[in-house]
Amino acid sequence: MELDALRTFAKVAELTSFTRAAEQLGLQKGRVSTIVSQLESQLGTRLFQRTTRTVRLTPDGEQFFERCQSLLADADDLQALFQQTPVALRGRLRIDLPIGLARKVVIPRLPEFLAAHPGLEVELSTTDRRVDLIREGMDCKLRVGSLRDSGLVARKLGELPLVNCASPAYLQKHGTPRTLADLARHRLVKYTSTLGSPPLGWEYMDGDEVRFHDMPGAVTVNSADAYEAACLAGLGLIQAPALGMHEWIAQGKLVAVMPEFTAAPMPVSLLYAHRRHLPKRVQAFMAWLGEVLGPSLAASVRVQSPP
Repeated sequence: MELDALRTFAKVAELTSFTRAAEQLGLQKGRVSTIVSQLESQLGTRLFQRTTRTVRLTPDGEQFFERCQSLLADADDLQALFQQTPVALRGRLRIDLPIGLARKVVIPRLPEFLAAHPGLEVELSTTDRRVDLIREGMDCKLRVGSLRDSGLVARKLGELPLVNCASPAYLQKHGTPRTLADLARHRLVKYTSTLGSPPLGWEYMDGDEVRFHDMPGAVTVNSADAYEAACLAGLGLIQAPALGMHEWIAQGKLVAVMPEFTAAPMPVSLLYAHRRHLPKRVQAFMAWLGEVLGPSLAASVRVQSPP
């Protein structure tokens, strides 16, 4: 089984397209199809489900793809052992990031990473939904919040402190809450990753215990941008990462409230597939991402509640 055949298969699996794989590999589409068909014959199983519109990995294909990535990464590392000079990183990175961190922190700094590694291409998935890293062919993903037992390797980078916010117009209309009892006359902009699932309400720490206080709310959203916009529009209170709110607070467009009843800091983790050796391009990006996010995670944004 030749490495070139494995690389061709992996490219089709990553891009879910024979046409795009052929373009990136500099081959004819028919040649790519032949290589994959020969590989399937050698293995005695079908690796892709093909229709006129879609190309999807079969269950056997998914298992083979995961092992194939590990083997190709090992081959690249083995070759690098005997290089006399450092080899420039090449290839494509597929990364999933939360919308807010991508827009406010990572993308503004991305030019410096690409300038240092001009042979790399980066594909960014920016979404607040939970991405299936293996199925969607991502090299790694950044996750904010609690983690599920997904079988992935998780590297915790730090925590994001949260702040309670409301717009000045909202507070002028409803008053400024100072205690949990005050929340009875207020509205909460509710956030849930999946619409239809019940939001948990106002979160706060009682010593080391996380507690929730039920609150009414007229609006429920499922994205960080909509959550922020709803607060700015005066639709209610929110509990959001201070990193994204401090600019609005400094400009007077939002006001921090109830600092004694804030939610627990949100963990920030990098997730990637379990492999003995990650490709060097992925290692380089993950190291850079940790450096970029480090100051934001280490520094607690100081905000003042209204007098």
